[in-house]
Amino acid sequence: MIPESTAAAASRSSEQTKKSHDEANSSGAVNHSEDESGNENQQKNVRRRKRAHKGSENVKRKSARAGCSSVGRARGRRGKRRHVENVTLFEVITMGRSAMRAVIDDWIKAYVTDRDSSLLDLISFFIQCCGCKGVVTAEMCQSREDSDVMSKMVEELDEVASLQYKKFLAFPWILTVTWPMDTDSVEYPLTQSGPYGRWFHSEFCDFVSVLVAQCQHSVIFDSYLMNTLISLLTELSNSYIRAFRHTCTLAAVKLLSALVGVALSLSVGIENSQKLYKVPKTKTTRQKLTPQLERIQKKIAELQGKRVEIESMMDIVFKGVFLKRYRDVLPEIRSICVEELGLWMKLYSSEFLNDTYLKYMGWMMYDKTPDVRLKCVLGLQGLFGDPLLLPKLDLFTSRFKERMISMTLDKDNEVSVQTMKLLLLISRTCDDVLSPDDYKQLLQFVYSSQRPLAAAAGELLYLKLLSSGAHTSDSQDEINEEEAHKLQTSARLKSLLQFHQESELHKHVVYLVDSLWDCGGALLKDWAALTSILLQEPSSHGPGLTLAEQALLVEILVASVRQASEGPALAGRSGAKKALNAREKKIQIDDCTKLTEHLLTVLPKLLNKFSSSSDVVASLLRIPQFFIPECPEAENTQAVSSLMAELGAVLDFHSGPVVVEAAARTYLSLCGEETSCGSVARDARDSLVQTWVDKLTVLLEDSLQGDCFSADEEKTGDILSTLRKLRAFHNCHDLSRWSLFQLLSPLLSAGGAPPEVLLEVLQCLCFFMIWSLNVSSGTLTSREKAVAQRLQLRLFCERSHRCLSHSDHSVRHQAFLGVCDVLVAHSYQTHVWDPTSFGPLLHTPSPKLQRALSTFVCMHVFVGPDCDSQSRVSEGSEVERLEDLHRRRNLLAAFCKLIVHGVLEMSTAAEVFMYYTKYYNDFGDIIKETMYRARQTDKIESSRTLVLCLQQLFVRLKKEQESGGRAQAGVQTFTSIKELARRFALTFGDPVKFRECVVMMHRTGIEFVFQEFNQTPETPTPPLLSYLTILSEFSSKLLKPDKKTVFMYLQKHTAELFINLRDECWQPLVYYRASLLTAAEGEDAVSYVSSDRKPCPPNRSPFSKQKLEGTAQNRVTSYCLRATSRVHLFAFQEVSLPACSALSIPKLAKVTDLNSVQVIRRKQQTWISFLFHWNLLHEV
Repeated sequence: MIPESTAAAASRSSEQTKKSHDEANSSGAVNHSEDESGNENQQKNVRRRKRAHKGSENVKRKSARAGCSSVGRARGRRGKRRHVENVTLFEVITMGRSAMRAVIDDWIKAYVTDRDSSLLDLISFFIQCCGCKGVVTAEMCQSREDSDVMSKMVEELDEVASLQYKKFLAFPWILTVTWPMDTDSVEYPLTQSGPYGRWFHSEFCDFVSVLVAQCQHSVIFDSYLMNTLISLLTELSNSYIRAFRHTCTLAAVKLLSALVGVALSLSVGIENSQKLYKVPKTKTTRQKLTPQLERIQKKIAELQGKRVEIESMMDIVFKGVFLKRYRDVLPEIRSICVEELGLWMKLYSSEFLNDTYLKYMGWMMYDKTPDVRLKCVLGLQGLFGDPLLLPKLDLFTSRFKERMISMTLDKDNEVSVQTMKLLLLISRTCDDVLSPDDYKQLLQFVYSSQRPLAAAAGELLYLKLLSSGAHTSDSQDEINEEEAHKLQTSARLKSLLQFHQESELHKHVVYLVDSLWDCGGALLKDWAALTSILLQEPSSHGPGLTLAEQALLVEILVASVRQASEGPALAGRSGAKKALNAREKKIQIDDCTKLTEHLLTVLPKLLNKFSSSSDVVASLLRIPQFFIPECPEAENTQAVSSLMAELGAVLDFHSGPVVVEAAARTYLSLCGEETSCGSVARDARDSLVQTWVDKLTVLLEDSLQGDCFSADEEKTGDILSTLRKLRAFHNCHDLSRWSLFQLLSPLLSAGGAPPEVLLEVLQCLCFFMIWSLNVSSGTLTSREKAVAQRLQLRLFCERSHRCLSHSDHSVRHQAFLGVCDVLVAHSYQTHVWDPTSFGPLLHTPSPKLQRALSTFVCMHVFVGPDCDSQSRVSEGSEVERLEDLHRRRNLLAAFCKLIVHGVLEMSTAAEVFMYYTKYYNDFGDIIKETMYRARQTDKIESSRTLVLCLQQLFVRLKKEQESGGRAQAGVQTFTSIKELARRFALTFGDPVKFRECVVMMHRTGIEFVFQEFNQTPETPTPPLLSYLTILSEFSSKLLKPDKKTVFMYLQKHTAELFINLRDECWQPLVYYRASLLTAAEGEDAVSYVSSDRKPCPPNRSPFSKQKLEGTAQNRVTSYCLRATSRVHLFAFQEVSLPACSALSIPKLAKVTDLNSVQVIRRKQQTWISFLFHWNLLHEV
């Protein structure tokens, strides 16, 4: 133990009393109460930058510490020194860096006076920071090499006392720490969740740094403080206890980082002293050295000696802590070690930046934890970012280059992004490290789905483009600056086009533009240069671009316009910023204004030049969709008129769906009320539509002869092209005033119309009806108009109904989708229209149409088990299979909307719900959402639909079994129906919420089985009795009172029947009863029914009586095992419950032939509970 004088010297404070002196004499141990460790520190988290409360445990005990001092200096107090309460070093962490520095200064003064007591306070601080609530005991050690002492260094636990002990050497003391056994399982300060854990980590590291910084000019070189501290941290970092190991490893590496700072300060002092030494030495080359030079030389030698001592300390910490902990099982410890190693190599490269230390960075890049790999990459970024350190990294780069390249494919996104940035640094600073193959592999990441990774790869690609474009500009000396800029931009764009064409990885240029936007925005937003290159003729300054390159450059132009207008949000790419700040919004508005002013005048020229290419024109037509509405240039009627004229010329020349749809959307953007050119654009659109309507009217008058469509190939082509234009514009614009319904509806009833024409007519009429319903509140001003609208709706439904049986599948699909969309729109309008004004009159689809829609879904969506998506790969390519699946999903979704919006009866959904499990992979999400929406509308009716679905499947199965024929389409097996019922039951979440629904399902099922059944010798059981097994899947969703109610309802229907439970035909009833009898005693009845019966010997009938003794116990056991009585005749009445409970274990063992006594006891309780149920039911 510590001698009395030493302990007494440790008792220092501003008020040194006898009480504190006696306390120090009584024991050499430093006790830590629970308040001094973790709990009180959590309370002080609220007072992070304030002083400790007066009521703290340390102040109450007035335990004077060496580290306790006045923090008046830290509070900025000048003049009189006020008395403040004493605080421990652990409490100083809660006070901030300034108070920390003041208290440490006082601790240093106390250390100079009495270093043993002060060191005990420092040791106590580190033990408390580990979250230890135990006791630290110190005893003196005379020799570090004593073998007896080293044999005492143990770490063990006492299970009896529930304590753990760690005894270790912190020379000149042997410290023993005692703490509860569960310390390793609780949180300690470094791992506490929330902001407190992060704050403690920061303040703890600051404490170690400030401690070394304040000691660097005094006690750090006394060969006592640092030796003890390093010994303490080294021993605790090797502990099996996670809290000790984690906290003290962090303290040790931070101590080494602080020592690196001291070594750097000494190196600067040595360098400055050497400069001072050289100046007078040159002046007195022929004279004798003066005393000043001797003092400088002595100072240099002293500083060099201190640096050697500091480097020795650093080496001890590195070998004692880092080499053991960088492979620690705890990822946080490995991450700490790697992070600090990178800092040491960067700050003190003369000592640490060599292959001896670099190999650890390379090895840890293979760590299985992403955070460790990330710390390695970040540390290497700091090294490769300093050009002065690059010569020392050659061997490391050549050894671990392949690993760094492979880490761009890391499963952790942040690791891959930072690795790409590291390789970008290497590419900038070391030209010969990455080979062309390496660049080819890295540059493909511009098409990555993660935008940060793609942006980093785009920066690397842009760096390569800059280097390729610089040579072109240097070689053009005689050309002016504007022309040189144009040539340089052209060279860069050609390199970009070549890269995209050679990569052959992606056909969407928009992702390439998004990757280059952050670093190459100036190039991509140079729309003047882009358009000038596109308008440039091949004769000027070279051959120019090929047609393929021009088309690709147009896509780049459109992508850059979209990026400037909408931002980096792209489908399939994540990681982009979702919200723009004020500066970014201003830049976006400025870019939109610039592109509108420039492209509004240049776009007509581009359309004129590329008018023959439909793909290029379709891309160019998208540009006006990104124009800013309030642009001053849009008020230039001449430019707008020129653009409208070119758009009209394009539509006269092209009739393809891509061009026409792009033009329709462009007109929609230009015709807005808020746009400056809206009036001009609307007039141009109306003129185009009127022209098309007049042309179509003339063509149809010549082609429709009565009820027959007769037109030659040329007229049919003209009709088809005109219909495509009207259909595309009607999708975006309201063309109701041209009365297209009266013009086109005769085509649906006329015979001989081509499928292509019918397809366009159906789409046009669908859009007409939707627009008519959408604007009903403003256009319907009288009842006559409302009646006319309902007549149009009825006529559309009737004629679309005829098309459902058309020979062409595309016509059938479009007719189905059109009817569904129009009926859903009509249902929506009937719910939202204003009753004070005229609205759409109610229209209910005819029963014939409803049956046709339901049949269509069954025939075209659920096409049989052999055509499931899992087995259709052989029919075509994967793309065709996915397109077919997408088409079928659209059909099913349209039909389900009719059910959800109440257009069709909810019972119609039974035809869809029956395929829930069979087609779960393809349509499970749609069917499940339909169930959810239907249940929100009406819980009872949706539950009836589920029951109807199961009953229909069961009836179909029974009919197939009775007929004895081969399996028919739509018939499922009994197992699949039971599985479907189980999946339906899982959709009922809260039993209380769906209580009425589940009870209704059971009552309906019981009625379905027993209603209208008359028992005869020929038909002893109901033909649908097996349905009870399916119904039992819903028993688990019944509440206990409801189970009894349902059981009584079942008894009511079976009371008049003669039931022999021994017969195999009545087993579904037994199973269903068992599922209901689990109400009172858990699984008692289920255990009875579902327990496996032992096979009978071959010479004995399964129902033969076994010879048992006539005791009450044997009679009960016999009845329980065989259950041969009728439902309304209970032979169990003979046995009372006391007799049942008195059953002996050996007797039951003989009957059931069980080996385990524990199982026998469980069976005994099961029989007792079973008898209780039967007696209870008999009394009822």
